[in-house]
Amino acid sequence: MESTEKNIAQRFLRATALEQSMDPPAAAGLEESLAAKPAAAGATVIPLPEPGLLPDVNVNFLELVELRSSIRQYSQEELSLEDLSYLLWCTQGVKMVLPNGDSRRNVPSAGGRHAFETYLYIQRVAGLAPGLYRFLAFDHALVLEAGKEEIEEAFLASFKAENMVKNSAVAFVWATIPGRMYRRFGNRAYRYLFLDAGHVCENLYLAGQTIHVGICAIGAFYDDKLNRVLGLDGEEEFAIYGATAGKM
Repeated sequence: MESTEKNIAQRFLRATALEQSMDPPAAAGLEESLAAKPAAAGATVIPLPEPGLLPDVNVNFLELVELRSSIRQYSQEELSLEDLSYLLWCTQGVKMVLPNGDSRRNVPSAGGRHAFETYLYIQRVAGLAPGLYRFLAFDHALVLEAGKEEIEEAFLASFKAENMVKNSAVAFVWATIPGRMYRRFGNRAYRYLFLDAGHVCENLYLAGQTIHVGICAIGAFYDDKLNRVLGLDGEEEFAIYGATAGKM
């Protein structure tokens, strides 16, 4: 490893060391971030099938783990709305809302902060017009952010594996609002954000495997381009991870 790379790594580790984060910013009166971004006034909100009404899936867990792999090629078959609801429930579904606004979800998160918003570039989901959506986790619903024709070219150009995204039924992008985590943990939050993103994507892999939906994680995206097309400022909220999904 080059010395410059070592220096970058060491600076990050020192700046986010637990010893540097023993006095959380909340104690200094830093304003609390909202637990979720609300839908804009007048936005189109689409309820998803209720998680409790989704069909049960019998799983051989050992086989599930052994067969899990990254799938980069997809058929042209649509996902059902139930498929999408299931994948979103397994990755960011809210099981319990806590009195302080934190939540218990189907993935772990440091301090129960769940500092993510899930954006979905939908191309082939039955009953949904193609376009950019955002998952409203507390409502288990989608909000339409933009039509496909408005963002298609810019969205696809944001990824190194452009063709894989183009051929997917749905592309997931998880964006983080670091203030949700930072207020509780200070600089240590920046380690937790990336760890939490991994938890979410692994649940997507495993959930997809149970319903014959292929998944491939994406880390190779152009940050500024993707943030712009999602309407994010790149500081208070920015894209942190992504994945494609489609029927195998």
